[in-house]
Amino acid sequence: MHAVASHRRRTGGGESSGGAPREGARGELLSDDELRAIEETYRDGLTAVQIVEVFTRRGVKFSEASFRKYVQQGLLPRSKRVGRKGKHRGSLGVYPAKTVRRINSVKALMLEGYTIEEIQGEHLLYRDLVEGIAEGITELLARMAADQIDHGTPARKKAFQLDIADARRVGDDLTKRLEDLARRAAAPRADKHRRSGAAGSAEELL
Repeated sequence: MHAVASHRRRTGGGESSGGAPREGARGELLSDDELRAIEETYRDGLTAVQIVEVFTRRGVKFSEASFRKYVQQGLLPRSKRVGRKGKHRGSLGVYPAKTVRRINSVKALMLEGYTIEEIQGEHLLYRDLVEGIAEGITELLARMAADQIDHGTPARKKAFQLDIADARRVGDDLTKRLEDLARRAAAPRADKHRRSGAAGSAEELL
């Protein structure tokens, strides 16, 4: 039996001792469609305040202090500085839109009982690379679709759109397969953390 799976059962699968889901349970987190909409809307990134508000508006327990802890633990990508419009406005720390998806995934794993080390070692070791591939596919297909807007006959446009949609499904399937491979490839590292006694509670990050 996989060590992480057995740990998840020992911790009750993210529920309280009384059997009720804890605040911020999976059902309150964002769906894939909602995540994709955020990523399309905020292609240039979001501030920490905006990201926190995405979750707090849904009643999910999350704060700026928790956000900073996520970053310090290496669970999230670092921000980049973007200049404000206007003179003497300074710069603003902006995080890539995928940060919302990462938080959503991390919180779901924590609620299932995974430790910080298990998440770092088993789930995030290859995550940036996998996400980079997924983002590249999305960007490529979006550009191709945009280039076809004013070209060709209606029939050709429709056929091209269908092919784009099919390619997007293939891309989604590839991403899921890569995520599964990444988890399996990183599993020994998480198991090493567990055997060394380094497994820490993720409760404080919820």
